[in-house]
Order: sequence, then structure tokens, then C-alpha cells
Amino acid sequence: MTDKCTKYEALFTFGNDETLKRHLETCEDCQKEQELMDKVSDLLKEVKPYYKVQRSKVAKLKMACAIFAILLSGTALGIVNFNTDISDTIKYGTTLSAEDYGFPVDSYGLLMVE
Repeated sequence: MTDKCTKYEALFTFGNDETLKRHLETCEDCQKEQELMDKVSDLLKEVKPYYKVQRSKVAKLKMACAIFAILLSGTALGIVNFNTDISDTIKYGTTLSAEDYGFPVDSYGLLMVE
């Protein structure tokens, strides 16, 4: 009983093409591995155009999301900067009270209930 050749992976990964071809001429086990790799390579070549289309769709979607985020943030910052009611009320480190929201409050700052 003969052992199966295990040189294919090492020659494919670390060797050059000429040594791999010379070894494939003499070794049947490695020839079968090469045929299997050729089949996988053919399948990958067959489905490559599908994934190329998918990648372009994803890139377009990312670009649209980025443009939307830029427009939304620009609009929000524009509203805050040009609307003096909001920019005067909202400052960093301040908290809004019920009076700032427009609710009726008593002299203690609590909500007035009738």
C-alpha cells in the first residue's frame, strides 16, 4: 500500500511553476489535485461577472448613503446656526427647563397644574 503524495500544497504555495509542472508529470495524486483546482478556477471565472455587478451596486449604495448623510448634517447645522431661537436656547453644558419648552410654570419652576 502506497501513501498519498502530500507535496502538491507546498509546491503550489511556495514553489515555482516549473517545479510544479515537473512534479505533476510524475505524480498521479497531484495531477488529481491539479484537476480539482482547475475545476474550481473555472467555476470562479464563470461567476466573476455576477460579483463584479454586485460590487458596483454596493459601491453606489455606499455613495448614496454618504451623500444623504452629508446633506442631512448640513441641513441640520444650517437650521441650528441660522435659527436664533434654537441657537440662543441650546448651548453646550446647559439644560433645558420646562419654561424653555413653553410649559406654564410657577415661581419655583415647577409645572403649573390647574
